[in-house]
Amino acid sequence: MHSKYSEADMGISVKLQVFEGPLDLLLHLIDKNKVNIYDIPIAMITEQYMEYVEQLKKEDLNVVSEFLVMAATLLDIKSRMLLPKEVDEEGNEEDPRAELVEKLLEYKLYKAMAQELKDKHTDAERTYYKKQSIPEAVAAYTPPVDLTEVIGDTTLMRLNRIFADVCKRKEDKIDPVRSKFGKIEKEEVTMSEKLVDIKAFMMEHEAFSFRELLWNNPSKVAVIVTFLVVLELIKTGFVEVKQECPEDDIFIRVVRDPELIEDITEE
Repeated sequence: MHSKYSEADMGISVKLQVFEGPLDLLLHLIDKNKVNIYDIPIAMITEQYMEYVEQLKKEDLNVVSEFLVMAATLLDIKSRMLLPKEVDEEGNEEDPRAELVEKLLEYKLYKAMAQELKDKHTDAERTYYKKQSIPEAVAAYTPPVDLTEVIGDTTLMRLNRIFADVCKRKEDKIDPVRSKFGKIEKEEVTMSEKLVDIKAFMMEHEAFSFRELLWNNPSKVAVIVTFLVVLELIKTGFVEVKQECPEDDIFIRVVRDPELIEDITEE
């Protein structure tokens, strides 16, 4: 809204402004006079409204018609306010202003929502998007693995305690009688062979415990080889390990695609 005439030019108590419609003008008059929208002084508001309409007739005949309709409505309400109160079917007195108040509240709500959308649009205009312009060589770069970050607080001494604990659990399961039997042949387990088995296991399990890698009850040599392979996988950044307490099992989580594992045991 913007001012077009001053009070001296018009000879009235309000400045002539451009309003979006009759409801917009009524809300302005209610706010200007600081009156309760639920208890509108119809006589005073109608008088000020008519002053605006009379001046509007001289300026813009294309929009004056809708303002005249509201003027007629206000005059009708003003006359009904002077008559005895009408009573509805339930015996309650009807307020001639009720329908107008409902329209004003509805319009005020829509106006607030429109302002909110306008503010969001203004904020959106300040947002800019820049397409990715990172060179392919930079995007394809993989930073070296930080062993301290991968292993965390799992130090070599702690890994040694974990290994000793696993071996002890293995010894606790030894049968005191059968353990004295001789072996026909020695089990040969290489790191390369064990790596193939663990790689296949990693492709099917994203997280597992160290004990699960020993599901087939291997020999002490197999336990040692399995442990060494896990250490190599930690070093190359394919897995992360975690153990809450020294007595707990080691929990392993796969963090890189196992398909990329080569024969790391030859390094």
